Amino acid sequence: MGLFSQVGMSAQAETAGTVVRMAQAVSPDDIPPPRKRPQTRLRVTPYDSPDGVYPRYNPGPDAVRECNVAYVQEHRPSGTVITPHMSCYWRRG
Repeated sequence: MGLFSQVGMSAQAETAGTVVRMAQAVSPDDIPPPRKRPQTRLRVTPYDSPDGVYPRYNPGPDAVRECNVAYVQEHRPSGTVITPHMSCYWRRG
């Protein structure tokens, strides 16, 4: 008897949940136009070849470049060597 009572209840639940829905046609005027994204802008950076001059600004017409040179020891796998090192800067003339 318990088997028959469960089958009867499931049949009632299926009939109660049946709903008929109709599709409606949409006119082309009702469809919104697709969204357009603004174009992405590319960043353009100038290419400067490194020439060892720092800073990269115009120091002025009366500027003077001063350089300091020193010999320093460098420890390399082949042995210790002495190499010249130069550092330069701009100053007002």
